[in-house]
Amino acid sequence: MRLFVLSLSLLSVFFVQAQTETRPGPVESKHLRNIRQLTYGADNAEAYWSPDGRWLTFQSNNPKWGLPCDQIYIMDVAKAAKDSTYRPTNVSQNHGRTTCSYFMPNSKNVLFASTMSAGDTCPAVPDLRAGGKYLWPIYKSYDIYVADRKGRIVKRLTNSPGYDAEAVLSPKGDKILFTSDRSGDLELWTMDLNGGNLKQVTFDLGYDGGAFFSPDGSKIVFRASRPKTEEEIREYKDLLKQGLVAPTNMEIFVCNVDGSNLHQVTQLGKANWAPYFHPAGKKIIFSSNHHSKRGYDFQLYMINEDGTGLEQITTESIFNSFPMFSPDGKRIAFCSNRNNGGTRDTNVFVADWVD
Repeated sequence: MRLFVLSLSLLSVFFVQAQTETRPGPVESKHLRNIRQLTYGADNAEAYWSPDGRWLTFQSNNPKWGLPCDQIYIMDVAKAAKDSTYRPTNVSQNHGRTTCSYFMPNSKNVLFASTMSAGDTCPAVPDLRAGGKYLWPIYKSYDIYVADRKGRIVKRLTNSPGYDAEAVLSPKGDKILFTSDRSGDLELWTMDLNGGNLKQVTFDLGYDGGAFFSPDGSKIVFRASRPKTEEEIREYKDLLKQGLVAPTNMEIFVCNVDGSNLHQVTQLGKANWAPYFHPAGKKIIFSSNHHSKRGYDFQLYMINEDGTGLEQITTESIFNSFPMFSPDGKRIAFCSNRNNGGTRDTNVFVADWVD
């Protein structure tokens, strides 16, 4: 997960311009065919498939829907692809700020993080340009919940002080993977579907997050910062105490579910994030701006798990991220600011995938 868990509205701070393109978008590479737009207007991202491949859950701050800040929605993919006026279902019901949603095994309940325990109002956004750095908020009031499709909370899974968010489900349907600062640093943890049997997965200093399981559920791919120098370590710790992180230096890592065999996949520099395993489990698709001279041009890339065979997937627009393959591996959902008429809108797209 994901937007490095930043409010989608903050994209407009980072992306200082957007290209104007016509709809429908062109075929960009040998891998993407029949690209369809699913949302229209504002910031929509972190769209992830249901186990049955019919639905996507995502977050939006669309003011036309009366949203005070990011909220969780589910959409019928077939209906959204055919009808630009289609209205998805609000699952989080405007209770606090929400992020990082994911379907439970039954495709009926949705997992997501919310600040609702601190109140229904959206928490204030701190100064995200303090000291001339680009920063992201890490809200301490985020906890992980499960809701049904009508927004009724079925279970609260975390209830400890600090940040708990970025939760995803194993393909085996037995474990939830999430990011937490309960150890004093932003690390990956697993828990059972009822919130029990907590286990810490990563231990190195830095922001570990945006994690997903491999198709067979045996591995984890994630993005992480790794401050090395005394100055970098001091800055990271100081910002974390303020509930902030600087997300401009991230690389992709892989480990086993228990944290063993941890290894770095990319060494590209800048921000490499939003990784997801290819259905065959041998490659990883991710978003990166390593090629960009100005920093805000994010394109999708694919790479072998051993760090070889880097391949660029997208070229259109200046923001492409959050790729996720459908359960059958035939489609891919992603988010992009293409086709936005010169605005700063980010929308959800789906395409047929060709190996």
